[in-house]
Amino acid sequence: MSLKIEYYSGNEKEWDKFILEDSMNGTFLQTRRFINYHHEGKFKDCSVCVRKGNELMAAILACEIYSDGIKTMFAHKGSTFGGLTVSKKIYSASMTDELFRLIHDFAQSENFGKIYIKTVPVIYQRENSDLIDYFMYKYGGRSYSELNYYIRLHDFRDDFTSHFSASKRRDYRYSLKNGFTFRKLETHEEIALFYEILKKNLRKFNAPAVHSLEDLYDLKFNRFNDRIEFYGVFLDDILTAGSMIFTFGDDIIHTQYLCSDEDYLHLFSMDFLIANLIKTALERNMRIFSFGVCTEDQVRYLNFGLSRFKEGFGTEFCINKSYELLIANSES
Repeated sequence: MSLKIEYYSGNEKEWDKFILEDSMNGTFLQTRRFINYHHEGKFKDCSVCVRKGNELMAAILACEIYSDGIKTMFAHKGSTFGGLTVSKKIYSASMTDELFRLIHDFAQSENFGKIYIKTVPVIYQRENSDLIDYFMYKYGGRSYSELNYYIRLHDFRDDFTSHFSASKRRDYRYSLKNGFTFRKLETHEEIALFYEILKKNLRKFNAPAVHSLEDLYDLKFNRFNDRIEFYGVFLDDILTAGSMIFTFGDDIIHTQYLCSDEDYLHLFSMDFLIANLIKTALERNMRIFSFGVCTEDQVRYLNFGLSRFKEGFGTEFCINKSYELLIANSES
């Protein structure tokens, strides 16, 4: 066997260079720089590195959890997706098969009963990595699919509103009459205003905020000022709607959070926000505008109301896949 596997040993510089520069399918969400915004001790890290000689060839950002009483390598609880990131240098059927056997045997030797991997959606990958999906299936992985909504911006360049539904075009035209302004949120105070609206929105669904306000400050001002942005819609000096934006590479914008003040929904502040976010992406020559998913309860429930709202802006669909691999003969 030409590959060897080991636990991640703390070389953040090597890890992050591999994820961002050398892998086919890594994003900043799998870097140590990103995952380390979580306070020490929140997760028990069990990330692994796969090498050929001394060169890093694959990595899994993962934490150890217990799921249904089973010791599980989960990739990753602290990120939208963790995935298995691979180098083009080992991207062949035979080498990928060797990679999966190595990971399986390592997990077995470490008494993991399951591996759960949230893979990187295809729209975020620098190169197609369908071999990973095939071998997830070949090695007995059970697949879970979330429905992701996105826009190919190339089709929107001439007249972006022509791709909206008739009702969305009407709502956007109405929003233009209401005196809204759209701009980037730059200061701690402005981001705090956004966070208050976000918390109110989440409370409607009895959902806790994944991030604290201090998390948002840390991510924006200390870690990824170039990758994380906030935008807002104002009526005079009142913030009525806002979004946290992730930028992947130089060509993808993703709405990590969208939220609005209920008192201004009748003025279509959210429609004004999204239309202006799309315009901003077009002005920056982005390729993809991602809305994220509309599935809940571990993909069992599709929110059709949210789905219709996003579809109104001319979205397409892709699948965000997660896999659960059971590890045989584990002592977990």
